[in-house]
Amino acid sequence: MDYLPILQRAIAGEKLTTEEQEKLLAEKENNKAFGITAVNGADFIKKRIQLLQKVYPEVRKLCENIALKDSNQNLITLWNLWLPLAMQLASQRKKLNRPLIQGILGGQGTGKTTLAVMMHLILKHLGYSTLELSLDDLYKTYSERQKLQKEDPRLIWRGPPGTHDVDLGVELLDNVRQGATESLFVPRFDKSAWNGAGDRTQPEQVKEADIVLFEGWFVGVRPIEESLFEAAPAPIMSAENRQFARDMNRRLQAYLPLWSRLDRLLVLYPIDYRLSKQWRQEAEQKMKATGKAGMSDEEISRFVDYFWLALHPQLFIKPLIRDASLVDLVVEINANHCPGKIYQP
Repeated sequence: MDYLPILQRAIAGEKLTTEEQEKLLAEKENNKAFGITAVNGADFIKKRIQLLQKVYPEVRKLCENIALKDSNQNLITLWNLWLPLAMQLASQRKKLNRPLIQGILGGQGTGKTTLAVMMHLILKHLGYSTLELSLDDLYKTYSERQKLQKEDPRLIWRGPPGTHDVDLGVELLDNVRQGATESLFVPRFDKSAWNGAGDRTQPEQVKEADIVLFEGWFVGVRPIEESLFEAAPAPIMSAENRQFARDMNRRLQAYLPLWSRLDRLLVLYPIDYRLSKQWRQEAEQKMKATGKAGMSDEEISRFVDYFWLALHPQLFIKPLIRDASLVDLVVEINANHCPGKIYQP
């Protein structure tokens, strides 16, 4: 990026020229996504530079701790995504005059967790507290899922629609919106319980939450027309597969009350949905290299296919990112896990 040296000078506290500031406004599509125009651009750049100088030392340390090794790329992502998004959330929270519920939709390897961690850090500097909530935290208990599996043996893994306690999520988000911090107990899920089957654990009491970052692999996803399953992409190939996909689609209906509590929805969208399988394999290989147990490539393939059978990205997410009434921001994720284009539908 030709503006990387400018950012490095800004971090060092050097005064930028007008020309340099204009270069920082060159990402026109990104700017439009964050409401930056020719009118407010200079003021926005000034505020973003000030925030960059404040947060960069902590962000750099955090990137080292979570093994984000490319310092130049981290700085670009900080400038192009993390800073303007945090500023946008702070502005929206101020306008609402109540806690903001930000949905984050993204699959394996898209950076949901990293994004939430960075928002927590930057928003703290802007004077706002955050609550990080995962769709995983709303899983039904182990015993409830065991019963569910007996009723529907196709649910071999937790994750698809039907394995979550939607009412628990609705109650929590309603309490957050109403500012009921004294009685705000956030459900948490322990994935290691029951030999990896997982179970709900001790809830976390939270004193304040200005902004909720609610992330998950199908947060905000809605039912689609059932006729679309007749010409569905692989691995939805057999009549049995299509029936499973239809059943999962119907179960999405129960999640609509939960999605209705979202104030905004951001989608982390891989440039090719098949990258999620590759990313999962890379993650497992890294884990196995440390001596821990992990799945083989064949097991990973079956695992990812299971989720594509339930809610295929081509059928459910691709149309969603074109719908401006449902999605506020789309962040394309490149093959190297880094953000690419950022735009509004």
